[in-house]
Amino acid sequence: MNSALAGFALSESDRAALQRVLASKTSEQRMVVRARIVLLWADGQADRAVAAQVGVNRHTVRLWRQRFVEQGLAGLGDAPGRGRKPYLDAKIKQAIVTGAVQPPAHRTRWSCRSMARAQKVSASTVQRLWRSNDIQPHLTRTFKVSTDAHFEEKFWDVIGLYLNPPDKALVLCCDEKSQCQALERTQPALPLGIGHIRTATHDYIRHGTITLFAALNYLEGKIVSMLDVKHRHQEWLKFLKRIDRETPKELDLHLIVDNYATHKHPEVKAWLAKHKRFYIHFTPTSASWMNLVERFFRDLTEQVVREGSFRHVKDLCDQILDYLAERNAHPTRYVWNAKGQETLDKINKARQALPV
Repeated sequence: MNSALAGFALSESDRAALQRVLASKTSEQRMVVRARIVLLWADGQADRAVAAQVGVNRHTVRLWRQRFVEQGLAGLGDAPGRGRKPYLDAKIKQAIVTGAVQPPAHRTRWSCRSMARAQKVSASTVQRLWRSNDIQPHLTRTFKVSTDAHFEEKFWDVIGLYLNPPDKALVLCCDEKSQCQALERTQPALPLGIGHIRTATHDYIRHGTITLFAALNYLEGKIVSMLDVKHRHQEWLKFLKRIDRETPKELDLHLIVDNYATHKHPEVKAWLAKHKRFYIHFTPTSASWMNLVERFFRDLTEQVVREGSFRHVKDLCDQILDYLAERNAHPTRYVWNAKGQETLDKINKARQALPV
């Protein structure tokens, strides 16, 4: 290594920036090569070894490590005025990027082709600019920020059960998955095969619905369940009694539930008052994502309900019960790993971003 460069030490921030260049899928190849040269050199490798690994000559290695020492990260870029001149006017680029977040009149969003027509460029140019700026007008992410007046109190109550479960007790995430539809496709589907995707008819025959009551054991991953045609407070009370029968009597039961009216019915409250080992923890309003049983419901929907074809409700019930039996034989836990304060900070940030 050049003696003038031997004492140079790569800072942690510069190393992190160079590693981000390597990890990014949108980094230009020449920048990847230059970042690799600097990182390998900073790790103590000689010019000849660096050149062999990167696939360049030693003169190129010397050039870019010298530029980095003299100018830092900025030295790895191309000098101004070099390379092909931009073919697209800067104002048009700006209009394509900033205009993407401002829908045209009488429409909800721009498409690549409509923006291309408006700016008189190709659709691939619009697509390339949007991709490089991480703009995706075709995607929508649903959300709902809770307006519960006691949000933080309920939030920490539920998070505390996940992060520090009480001793001699079970934490059960409970809810109903209502309106599980027994839909029968009107024609047989073609199975997935090599070279072609699975098919299903767009139309179907409705054979009725069923409600699944589920209590997810947070520590074990097992499910206490019940199927019923309705989901009134009577069925919820029946399910609580099943939980009482199927769990060890010596353990307290901490149930995480949402604010559905059946969970707060006077008859339910009266029964709970007589069964002292039951402790009810309500998630904040519009925050059912805090209840991990919803994660199980998603798996059930994707693996059994959504893509199935059922000739009657009993057929759907049988498949749900088989799925539950297999899952309880090999239970899978859903572990809450998110830090409470970080999650709360994100929610508060979302509240501030919402228009008044």
